[in-house]
Amino acid sequence: MAFPVVHRFVASLLPVNAYLVELPDEVIVIDSTLGLSDGRALRARVDATGKPLGAVIVTHAHPDHYGGLTALVEGLDQVPIFAVQGVIDAIRRDDPAKEEILRPMFGDEWARRRTFPNRGVRDGERLAFGSAAWRVIDLGPGESPHDSLWLMESSGAARAFVGDLVYSRMHGFLADGFYEPWLANIARARREVSPETTFYPGHGEPGAARELLDWQEGYIRTFVDAVRSTAGQQTLTDQAVSEMVTATMKTYLPSEDLLFLMQLSIGPLRAAFEKAATVG
Repeated sequence: MAFPVVHRFVASLLPVNAYLVELPDEVIVIDSTLGLSDGRALRARVDATGKPLGAVIVTHAHPDHYGGLTALVEGLDQVPIFAVQGVIDAIRRDDPAKEEILRPMFGDEWARRRTFPNRGVRDGERLAFGSAAWRVIDLGPGESPHDSLWLMESSGAARAFVGDLVYSRMHGFLADGFYEPWLANIARARREVSPETTFYPGHGEPGAARELLDWQEGYIRTFVDAVRSTAGQQTLTDQAVSEMVTATMKTYLPSEDLLFLMQLSIGPLRAAFEKAATVG
């Protein structure tokens, strides 16, 4: 077997990815899914390799990527959990609000005691895990309040673990309101990452950087334009707006995968456009 080997883990509670990067003597895990059951299943995948969990990387601040940490590292002492400092700060700041939202939705699947990243890293910093060298790109706000991209630079083929910078042909979440920084992050990724790099996204299948970046930009712009077109139309009910935007987005992406995330994003973005029009 030629190392490193990347294994994709797809959660059952919510279609979100975690990745195991298997090295000769250890395993590095990228993200941890949302719930305790999936966190335990992810840990079982690590244990099945017969190698220790060497480190965990958290790509961004949304709970479907850090909620399973408690189960993943249970019983292990001092496993380093890396994230850029902005991701750490956003997770700690927003976690009480996530408790209020997610406990009613997921019950005991949402860990009573959450585990957070414990090792902060800086933009451009390089880390070495066994035979694999990594470089982090701190993206700041984008799909979530704080995002990052992790390049594996010494693995032969170019690989990048990109969190939710791109959704690979699944509907996306834009309710945090950072669509303009998100588009800027896509532009930055085009500048700093080879188009032949394989992207390992937080949702959906891995794919080529150029293709996934182009697709995601088109998705964001289509959604923003669809919501903007409804702003100021006071005669439209919320249901009518949702149906109009959903119809547009299903023309762009007929799949139902994570459709609810897109639908949850309509109201907040429409309200932001209407507020901006009032202020203007």
